[in-house]
Amino acid sequence: MGLKMALKSGTRLKSTVCNAQVMIIKAASDGELSCGGAPMVGLEESGQDVISLDPNVAGGCVMGKRYVNEDESFEALCTKPGEGSLLLDGKQLTIKEAKKLPSSD
Repeated sequence: MGLKMALKSGTRLKSTVCNAQVMIIKAASDGELSCGGAPMVGLEESGQDVISLDPNVAGGCVMGKRYVNEDESFEALCTKPGEGSLLLDGKQLTIKEAKKLPSSD
């Protein structure tokens, strides 16, 4: 695993192995956000010398969807789709489900 980075709301990051870009919505602590098996970097940074997308984490990320960790202490919005899956500290993020609205019977 790579270095932990300061994850702050509003930070925009890009993948170094695919076209994916995200904006962090909520982050309770620092961690390593990766996409497709490689650490994500700031939009202005150039990526490390990454060979290619890891096929084990190539589930893709969908533009406009919010991705969360298990306890929802971290949330990222996909702003540009890509082939890589998003992981926080090695654990795959999942698409945040919409909350059910109460019925108005």
